[in-house]
Amino acid sequence: MLSNALARYRAFLRHRDVPALLVTALVTRMPVGMLSLSLLLHVRALTGSFATAGAAVGACLLASAVTGPFLGRIVDRRGPAPVLVATGLVCPAALAIVLLARPLGLAPATLIAFAALAGAFLPPISVLTRTMWRHRFDDERTRMMAFSIDGVLIELAFTIGPMIVATLLAAASATAAFAVALGLTALAVPVFALSPALRHWRRSDEERHLLGPLTEPRLLAVYAVTFLFTFCLGLTEVGYPGYATFVGTAPLAGVLLAINSAGSAAGGLVYGALHLDTPAHRQLPRILAAMTLPIALQAATDSALALCALAFVAGTLIAPVFALSTMLVTSIAPPRYATEAFTWTATCIVSGVGVGQALGGRLLEGPGYPTVFALAAGAALAAALLAWTLRTHALRVRAQM
Repeated sequence: MLSNALARYRAFLRHRDVPALLVTALVTRMPVGMLSLSLLLHVRALTGSFATAGAAVGACLLASAVTGPFLGRIVDRRGPAPVLVATGLVCPAALAIVLLARPLGLAPATLIAFAALAGAFLPPISVLTRTMWRHRFDDERTRMMAFSIDGVLIELAFTIGPMIVATLLAAASATAAFAVALGLTALAVPVFALSPALRHWRRSDEERHLLGPLTEPRLLAVYAVTFLFTFCLGLTEVGYPGYATFVGTAPLAGVLLAINSAGSAAGGLVYGALHLDTPAHRQLPRILAAMTLPIALQAATDSALALCALAFVAGTLIAPVFALSTMLVTSIAPPRYATEAFTWTATCIVSGVGVGQALGGRLLEGPGYPTVFALAAGAALAAALLAWTLRTHALRVRAQM
């Protein structure tokens, strides 16, 4: 089995431009794993207030979630160049003003406003990368492998990025960490534009509806599943620090999060090489249902060793869920909505994680981490049940053919 998996990955890497595209996907995603954390620490150092720092990060993420679909629509209609130019200029400029907030004498409200402006023009690199993979491969199995590896690269960005921030924080300052994140953000657009990614772009001149991909009921179901799933992830990301605080070992929070991310990376690599014949709409509810058990068991244990093992097991299913949901968006969304469809996915991810973290934080102040994990398991189960409707819809369509 291992030899077959390695052979499939070797064959995938032999496709034209694929190695360069993978390197580009990782390098241009690095700001994703650094920006929120470094912004939080930088603003906290400037103002002495976690409330102001949290508001700045929240404004940045909220603005990104709101404007993402509009940017995606422009890409589908005009191509990626106008969006890359605008976001590549405005976002770094707004972040530079936040970086220089102290010498500029910015009030907290003004600082938060510029953080929101940066979020509104955050370069949609992840969305463009997913759209590029859709255009690059027509074969469903190869495309699934591309999406699986892409999910692994995102996990690497979220693992390496915080490590870079932590290193810079220890060696220099929070402002230095934010400056590096700003620099990588500024480089993301030029690196992406100079890569082979844009060679594979396809435009569609088909007529578009005002609501875009939101007119497709199956896509709405996929978006709802994505929101519930990322709501579950947001809860678990708070649950791990909550457990670490409960046992009085704060560094354990980072260990648990890293183990969970490592599990996701491992799961993505294994899943990408499986080449399963089962359709994506049948796989998704099963994997989500399977994920419910290790998350629920985390609510029932007070053993650090057991929690580490369960965090890894639960993590192995994260990348496959993202790969399957991405594949479903690709197969359901018409070509004229290729990019905008993925921006709505990004909006659901940001919203789901944000709501999950906010609610999880409140629950930690009351019932504690077991309730956080229990609610996360419930969200995963709800996502599985909703994903099942995609299967029943596919059966109805087949019956009518």
